[in-house]
Amino acid sequence: MYDEQLNRLTFDQQGLIPAIIQDAETAEVLTLAYMNKESLQKTLETGETYFYSRQRQELWHKGETSGNRQIVRTIRFDCDSDSLLVMVEPLGPACHTGKKSCFYNMLQEHDTRDQMGINELTNLISQRRNEASEGSYTAYLFEEGIDKILKKIGEETSEVIIGAKNNDHEEMTWEIADLTYHTLVLMELMGVSISDIKQELDKRHAVKEGSANE
Repeated sequence: MYDEQLNRLTFDQQGLIPAIIQDAETAEVLTLAYMNKESLQKTLETGETYFYSRQRQELWHKGETSGNRQIVRTIRFDCDSDSLLVMVEPLGPACHTGKKSCFYNMLQEHDTRDQMGINELTNLISQRRNEASEGSYTAYLFEEGIDKILKKIGEETSEVIIGAKNNDHEEMTWEIADLTYHTLVLMELMGVSISDIKQELDKRHAVKEGSANE
């Protein structure tokens, strides 16, 4: 069924092709694994990741024993057709150590504080919830629970309204950032992901597009 697609790829002398596994929602790189034609075909057929273990020399289904399966969203290959990029929805940690990503050892790090985006902030909030650190305001919010979080969202919403009435760009920026942060904390608590929001917006856009064409 997938012979034509597989024939477009270049496998190495061992019949393998490297596959970079990436979180479809956050874009975080989860692991680097290898596939042969058989494991790639099973991945295409089942919609879950199958790899080839170079050490055991056998196929393995990610999450078969741990339950940490990976639901495939897209599979791309590079310009040389000799490596894959597999975007997945992870149903648990990718690493056998229990870490979300296998790439948790730091070799070098530059100051990236100015690169904090929504996905990075979402990951940090989740980390603070699961690995509460002393002195963390985020961890404090989770300890206090939903009433405290909702109170903060109400306060920040009021501050946004005041900033808008004052026509103050700097104040608006500051307060919207606060409201966004506290909303992300609530989303983490309630199990609502960025992907959930995107899907809902996509559905609304599709409905509007359909109505416009009628």
